[in-house]
Amino acid sequence: MKGGNGVRVFKHLTLTDRIRIEKWKKEGMRTREIAEKLRVDPSTVYRELKRGSYDRLNGTTWELIPTYSPDIAEQKYQAHLREKGPNLKIGKDHELAAYIERTIIDKDCSPAAVYGYAQEEGKTFKTHISVPTIYSYIKKGIFLNVTQQTLPRRGVHKNDYKKVKTKAPARAPAGESIENRPEEVKNREEFGHWEMDTVYSGQKKSTVALLVLTERKTRNENIILVPNRRAETTVQAINALERKLGAEKFGIIYKSITVDNGSEFALADQLEQSCIKDGKRTKIYYCHPYSSWERGSNENVNGMIRRRHPKGTDFSKVTPEEIAATESWINSYPRKILGYKSAGTAFRECLRKLGLTA
Repeated sequence: MKGGNGVRVFKHLTLTDRIRIEKWKKEGMRTREIAEKLRVDPSTVYRELKRGSYDRLNGTTWELIPTYSPDIAEQKYQAHLREKGPNLKIGKDHELAAYIERTIIDKDCSPAAVYGYAQEEGKTFKTHISVPTIYSYIKKGIFLNVTQQTLPRRGVHKNDYKKVKTKAPARAPAGESIENRPEEVKNREEFGHWEMDTVYSGQKKSTVALLVLTERKTRNENIILVPNRRAETTVQAINALERKLGAEKFGIIYKSITVDNGSEFALADQLEQSCIKDGKRTKIYYCHPYSSWERGSNENVNGMIRRRHPKGTDFSKVTPEEIAATESWINSYPRKILGYKSAGTAFRECLRKLGLTA
């Protein structure tokens, strides 16, 4: 639900609000219209109607009719609060509660990422609560507009990420093994080393795919819409990227790229060879077969891409603007591993240290 300035409005319903809901329901008003009038999310009104529902006996037809009672809803709401105890830290800081709800829903993020957004926006609040406490409040139903179903992965933490689609290696590695990567590449200390993968349309759909590059140190993302997953197309996409940046800048930013053994990465020599000058522009390393975990950053980001473009998406129907919006969302997402900075912020900081701009 958005206010006049386009910002989603969050609030806790009062008894007066509940009396209004009863009146408007009797007048035949739809739930979304009620939400619009109260300036809350429709899901808030749906939950409220469920909370205050009881069966009223029709004296004429002797049928039981589901009816909303503001008094019943208020009693259940107050009882719910008492069950949580009198010392909820967030109880008196409505500004913080609204910010948490608004950020999780509007930015499609986790409770942990809320801290990062608050940090980048310079937000301060009267109350400080931990990330586990936010998860606990959500599980207990403290927030009106955020539930476990609202959260990424529905609030379930997974230790192992399941790859969106497993590809069998098309052939033996076409170039140098990942075992030969220098230590500074392995430990993520040096900027400019990337992982590359493809995310593609569902079975029996188009050949259009996403070429996904992830910088290992900053986790910054570069997503390129490509017409197919042929090896020649991958080379053309990297050529276009080099022409855009220039040979010198490309060589500084893209020192190495680690890929799997898919056929789209089979032309190692052409991927490494500059299209602008004589000599190599980057170094390609190949993972061991069936070892997607060796590109851990890529794999994690592929999961984020699938939140915006679920498995089975036909990428021929997705516009470059939509892909750019997905890339921007990922690069703006605060990361705990980066001290709650976003990947984009960390990437720009590295560029500035090198005297470069994005």
